[in-house]
Amino acid sequence: MPNTFYSAFDTAQLVPPRSSPEDHRTPFQIDRDRILHSSALRRLQGKTQVFYSFLDVDDDFYRTRLTHSLEVAQIGRSICSWLEKTSGILSSDCHLDGDLVEAACLAHDLGHPPFGHTGERALHRLMQPFGGFEGNAQTMRQLTVTLFAESKGGMNPTRAFLDAVCKYKTLHALDPEAQNHYLYDDQAPFLDFVLGDEKFPETLKAEERNAFQSLECQIMDWADDTAYSINDLADAVKSGYITVAKLETWAAKQTLSMDEAAHVEFLIKAVIEGRIESRLGRSIGQHINACSLRTRSNLLSGQSRRYELELVVDEAVRLKAALNKRIASELVFNTPQLQQLDFKASHVLERLFEALHDRYLQRPAKHGMHLLPVNVEQQIEQTDAVEQRARLVCDWLANMTESFAFRTYRRLFDPGFGSFRDFV
Repeated sequence: MPNTFYSAFDTAQLVPPRSSPEDHRTPFQIDRDRILHSSALRRLQGKTQVFYSFLDVDDDFYRTRLTHSLEVAQIGRSICSWLEKTSGILSSDCHLDGDLVEAACLAHDLGHPPFGHTGERALHRLMQPFGGFEGNAQTMRQLTVTLFAESKGGMNPTRAFLDAVCKYKTLHALDPEAQNHYLYDDQAPFLDFVLGDEKFPETLKAEERNAFQSLECQIMDWADDTAYSINDLADAVKSGYITVAKLETWAAKQTLSMDEAAHVEFLIKAVIEGRIESRLGRSIGQHINACSLRTRSNLLSGQSRRYELELVVDEAVRLKAALNKRIASELVFNTPQLQQLDFKASHVLERLFEALHDRYLQRPAKHGMHLLPVNVEQQIEQTDAVEQRARLVCDWLANMTESFAFRTYRRLFDPGFGSFRDFV
């Protein structure tokens, strides 16, 4: 049965595809499958979610960016099913496409570099003279340029899929002081494609542009918030970073509402009973059931039902998610132990960028040392603009897993590390 929620506007691809009549899949299933089989998705297994993947830990249960993305995809599909069942707006022949939402959830972190947000901040600082670095913008670059790089348009995503991953819609030049939440300036054509060549009013502020999200993007974003606020907290408790004593001490210093205080008591009881993962896991259903739909009117609501409807999340559940993230931030991410590792991670990326900058951006000699893989080096050497050379160097660094980044650092800077075997 055809799904009338989507039109040809939504399924249009960045580049007109070659006909493939034997392919039985829908355009959104093709998007999903291309992400699922990509090396970029596999590399997320070696990238940080909460605890650095290079840490020598006694247990192997800690989440990575890959397991986080899988959890986000499950939550996203469940939200689609819940909305179809309860909204009164959707139906069996006019509904959200679960494959599309799953694809967006799987892809939402593809552009994130090694070392989590520390790596993102470090690359933004290093790339500031060359257009900056932003994880979401890098994801769009993966989808439109890097994946299937031999083809124009990258993996050639559909408009609805690319839009579902495009959380931010402000070009860097419009907000040059922004530390994040922007697109690269050379991604303007992709933004035009997402918007169907409609233009934002020039007076629209950056935060208003970035709030202009498709329904599927809103679902992906809430699924990400759900997984992040619940599962990351569970990891922090399991690791011992969050204990009953720390929770009690933290709560005593806060001004909490009755609901917030009750939630902290719930967490303390779950920790005492050793049931934090199962207790928090059950609240995922609450985050899904907190979702509903309402209509809206905007720049694209006449073009696509993706903009005719928006996601509404119960405010009490949003506040609970925000409290979970606040606890994790203050009791885990801001601790000296984690920030010492952040310092080390930032130093590694800075030194690697410095070495590659001297060799490939300044081009001190026609036949310099070969520090990058042959195919990457050839791309850089064929590029005259220093901004584009910097972007290609940044691509290579952003693609690294954390263990690979450390091995490369030691190979370049540690006299006692590395042998000929490393290169065979």
